[in-house]
Amino acid sequence: MSDMRLIVAGAGGRMGRALIRAIADSKGAVLAGALEAPSSELLGKDAGVLAGLPANGIKLSADLWAMSKEADGILDFTVPAATIANVAIAAERGIVHVVGTTGLSGSDNAVIKSVTNRAIVVQSGNMSLGVNLLAAVVKRVAKALDESFDIEIVEAHHRMKVDAPSGTALMLGQAAAAGRGISLEDNSERGRDGITGARKPGAIGFASLRGGTVAGEHSVTFLGPFERLTLSHLAEDRMLFAHGALKAALWAHGKKPGHYSMADVLGLADI
Repeated sequence: MSDMRLIVAGAGGRMGRALIRAIADSKGAVLAGALEAPSSELLGKDAGVLAGLPANGIKLSADLWAMSKEADGILDFTVPAATIANVAIAAERGIVHVVGTTGLSGSDNAVIKSVTNRAIVVQSGNMSLGVNLLAAVVKRVAKALDESFDIEIVEAHHRMKVDAPSGTALMLGQAAAAGRGISLEDNSERGRDGITGARKPGAIGFASLRGGTVAGEHSVTFLGPFERLTLSHLAEDRMLFAHGALKAALWAHGKKPGHYSMADVLGLADI
C-alpha cells in the first residue's frame, strides 16, 4: 500500500506542528495538506518551516475542500467549531478523520457520529497509547471495587488550555462510570466550593489544575476505608499525542465506515 496522504488541521498551532514533525519522522505517511483558519496570519507559510523542519513546499491554506481532493485522511486537533466544519468535508470526501479535539458538546459529538455511516472517524479525548491503557485499567478497577471506594480524578495542564475538565479526564471518568455501570452525567461532582455538603455515594469527582507548560497529568484515585489506590499518567511531550494520532490514522486506513476509538486501535474495546 502506498503512503497515506494526511492533512494536518490547525497546522500553525503547537499540536499541528507536532503532527507535521511526526509525519516527517514516520514511515507509511506523507503530508498532503496543512489547514488553518481563514483569519490566520500564517496562511501561505511553509508547513515544514513552521514545524522547525526544512521547507516542504506545502503552504498553509484555509481551503480543506481543495486540499482533500488527493488526501486519505485528516488529523484534527483544533477547536469544536473548526472540527464540526471539517467533519462534513471529510465525510463527503470519504477520508479518514482522526478527531483529537476536546471541549466538544453533546450536540457536536452527535454531528460527528451522524456521518459515521459513510465516514471513518477515530475519536478520542486523548491519543496517548498509555492513557488509553490507563482507561482500560480504570474501568476494570471500578468494576472490581464497590461504592465504598470513592473515585476522584485530578488533571493538570498548561496555562493556555481553555476547557476543563480535560477531554482525557472525562474519558477516564467515562471508563470509571462504565466499570460501575452508571451514567457519568448523572454521577459527577465538579468545582466544589463553599458548603457543598457531604460527598454523594457513587459520585465521580473532578479537579482541574492550570499553569506553566504542563503537557498533561492525570490521576484516578480510588479512596476506600483505610486505603487508597492511585493510577496515573504523565505526558512529557505533546509528540506522544501526535504519534498516537498517526498510529490511529494508519490503523483506520481502509477500514469500513464507523465511529472508532483508540481502544479499537489498541485492541482494548472488549476490556
